[in-house]
Amino acid sequence: MGAGGNMVTKTKSKKQEATHQKRVPASKPPFTLSQIKKAIPPHCFNRSLLRSFSYLLYDLALSFLFYHIATSYFHLLPHPLLSYISWPLYWILQGCTLTGVWVIAHECGHHAFSDYQVVDDTVGLVIHSFLLTPYFSWKYSHRRHHSNTASLERDEVFVPKPKSKIPFYNKYFNNPPGRILSILVTLTLGWPLYLAFNASGRDYDRFACHYDPKGPIFSTRERLQIYVSDLGIMAVTYVLYRVAMAKGFVWLTCIYGVPLLVVNGFLVLITYLHHTHSSLPHYDASEWDWLRGALSTVDRDFGVLNKVFHNITDSHVVHHLFSTMPHYHAVEATEAVKPVLGEYYSFDGTPVYKALWREAKECLYVGPDDEDNGGAKKGVFWYKNKF
Repeated sequence: MGAGGNMVTKTKSKKQEATHQKRVPASKPPFTLSQIKKAIPPHCFNRSLLRSFSYLLYDLALSFLFYHIATSYFHLLPHPLLSYISWPLYWILQGCTLTGVWVIAHECGHHAFSDYQVVDDTVGLVIHSFLLTPYFSWKYSHRRHHSNTASLERDEVFVPKPKSKIPFYNKYFNNPPGRILSILVTLTLGWPLYLAFNASGRDYDRFACHYDPKGPIFSTRERLQIYVSDLGIMAVTYVLYRVAMAKGFVWLTCIYGVPLLVVNGFLVLITYLHHTHSSLPHYDASEWDWLRGALSTVDRDFGVLNKVFHNITDSHVVHHLFSTMPHYHAVEATEAVKPVLGEYYSFDGTPVYKALWREAKECLYVGPDDEDNGGAKKGVFWYKNKF
């Protein structure tokens, strides 16, 4: 409680691990964004082009090292059994490293990489295109997510539905086999389905797609940059086609395709766990405001991957409050704001695999409390788990 946020803890190896969270207060907080900012050391808002590039170059060097080992030595392994160990190990290590690269490109989209917008957009476009993410398209939809977090009408991603809009067949998946299937589909196909069909995104009055410059996601002035994003994707796709013709589709799949699936899976997993928790409120238009929405997210503990993913996992609350802050100051800033946020700060240290299963089981749709017990504040919605 207090500076520790909304959690009940137990001591384990001198480390505080959250095992359960009570609800984040849904009332207007007794502090302002300005007061939160004053609690953060001023240097945390400074962006260093040199330091940002150092993280990027380190990740790229590590990625190239894994690539070099796989292509130069795996075929020399003396026993076939070693291949069944080495290739999955490569896929995991390369996928995790490239997820860190993707996070840096995500910072470029927030103008958190450097003080120069053209540098940020150039670096972000190149990196995201290489990872088959349309840079400007995602930059603009993600910016709207940050502007409308936890709004049931205007948020852009993992927007929960009320019970009345849940398809009837969902109740048949509300069991262990159904949840396993849903999780597997979400982690493997969720990211491309979101980009292509706006799956799990907000409702629009017509078809929405991140590759459509004239789609409802984007404004007229953004269209040219959406075309640029599409050209970036097409250029990388052509290069991948040429590589497949030269090296073979199986080679390309092993070296690039499977690690990309790992990246896509982590993107969905991280985003899902940041915004899906029984303690987090959602709001309709009568109650939503930006600060309460920004606080309706939860920091998670991914263990050693916190560093690999540049702490986007365990400093997401402060990222929503100050999205132009570079990642290398986010942990320090998180510690600084905890005393100000108090019960409004959310952290859950539940192991990721347990948290994923729990949220898939408990966070099925949203509804106001008065659906169940009456008397709760209208306009505030909480996750429910009973059909």
